[in-house]
Amino acid sequence: MSRKDRAKQFAPFDALKGLQDALRIKEYEHERVQRGELQEEKANEISKTLISLEKDSVAKITYFVDGHYLDAQGKVKLIIEENLIQVGDKKIDLNEVFDIIVINRWEKS
Repeated sequence: MSRKDRAKQFAPFDALKGLQDALRIKEYEHERVQRGELQEEKANEISKTLISLEKDSVAKITYFVDGHYLDAQGKVKLIIEENLIQVGDKKIDLNEVFDIIVINRWEKS
């Protein structure tokens, strides 16, 4: 039996239950960064892109949440009344968007 397989059989008997979860949480907190300022030029570029979005456009969005910059990619839908953009199933506050790249637009027949 390989060393890796042998170690797996003892995993249910981990003496330090919750250690791995605690380490993941600590690492997540350690990687936090301060939110950068969005330059006016970039803000205008994002605004123009949002205005030009068509139904079923696919885009990649970089946004800031809880001290982390994250990416989401998928079909986008603006929810103006709530100041949100929906990417797939994820809803993102428009004020947290740092970049948006339109990957493709729905092909009209």
